[in-house]
Amino acid sequence: MNGPPAQRRFLVAQIGARMHYAVPRILAAQGMLERLHTDLCATVGLGRLAADMPAGLLPAALARLAGRAAHDIDPALIRCSEAAGLAGFVRRARARTRTERTEAELAGGSRFARLVARAGFGAATDFYGFSGECLEAAEAARSRGLRVAVEQIIAPRTMLDAIMREEEERFGSWIAPEADAAAAAFAAREKAEWATADLVLCGSSFVRDGVVASGGDPAACVVVPYGVDTPRSVDRTRRPRADGPLRVLTVGALGLRKGTPHVLAAADRLRGKAEFVMAGPAPGLSAAALSAVASAVRWVGPVPRAEIPALLASADVFLLPSLCEGSATAIYEALAAGLPVVCTPNAGSVVTDGEDGFIVPIRDPAAIAVALERLADDPDRLEAMSRAARRKAAEYDIAAYGRRLLAALGVAIENEEPRTAGNAA
Repeated sequence: MNGPPAQRRFLVAQIGARMHYAVPRILAAQGMLERLHTDLCATVGLGRLAADMPAGLLPAALARLAGRAAHDIDPALIRCSEAAGLAGFVRRARARTRTERTEAELAGGSRFARLVARAGFGAATDFYGFSGECLEAAEAARSRGLRVAVEQIIAPRTMLDAIMREEEERFGSWIAPEADAAAAAFAAREKAEWATADLVLCGSSFVRDGVVASGGDPAACVVVPYGVDTPRSVDRTRRPRADGPLRVLTVGALGLRKGTPHVLAAADRLRGKAEFVMAGPAPGLSAAALSAVASAVRWVGPVPRAEIPALLASADVFLLPSLCEGSATAIYEALAAGLPVVCTPNAGSVVTDGEDGFIVPIRDPAAIAVALERLADDPDRLEAMSRAARRKAAEYDIAAYGRRLLAALGVAIENEEPRTAGNAA
């Protein structure tokens, strides 16, 4: 996928604001964005109306929409399929079973991709889409001679489902085991996207290994770790470690995929030595599971994105023992806030074990407790790891992500800093 920047134009198609529109922003900064095609965006259309309303008057759904601002992208380059976005939101909200949720994902992704293809590709030479939501657009782009890049945002569905089945057998009281009659169709869609792509971008080696194990072409797969827009995402004024228990923070939806039962087991082992705060929704968890959470940790529920920096600033350590991720953005933000991170290999992180955090096996509360105890017992180590975390984060800001991404796409960098929206090409 080589070629000088002047000859490359990218059409990026994505549902939602994925990492604050990092990919189209990076391409816009290089003058290579032909168009961003999305569903709902706060920069144009209905989303702009929500963004202009007083925040305190907005219901939760509209507040989330108001946060989808595509900074540094000329609004003239943004096209929204708003009706499809609203229809997808309604169908997902009405889904009650696992099969219905997957069917909603399939229908929404296919509808969006067909709309992208129907809208055409303009002067684009390249198409950039995301797994599960780009097949028809990628096939149309390929038929017109465009290069195709697909980002696999999480480990393949076959791997994810296998992990979740194992976990449901272990923790049957947390969530009722449930068959997914649409899972095979979703996995087939992912494989068809890989087959259409010239390049499959993976946020971590964990994802790449999963794609290859699931039938993807190893030669087409490349690992490109992400980056975060640190000035907007984190508070760099973290409080020093106070006397008393180690302050451990976990951010993200509670559930089996995120390793929540193992957080609770580690918390039980460290009673009096560490205090645990968990922030995030708890979709589908049983009353018994919620009771277990409430008895072991301080669960603050879903937290608006604007309040995450304050949570990071109040913690000593970030914990994310996920069983399956792509490359968890929350970890990048925690590192940027100076928090050592304890996570699993399956979290797809950039953490170096023993330097800016600890990598522990999945499903191992004892290992989690040992790692946290080492930090609780050694303030000097905690502080050294905090400094190392900030150094690591500097390698994974949005500018560094842009350099890695553009290198993978085979284009040279002209500008490292994003242009303002008014100057974006």
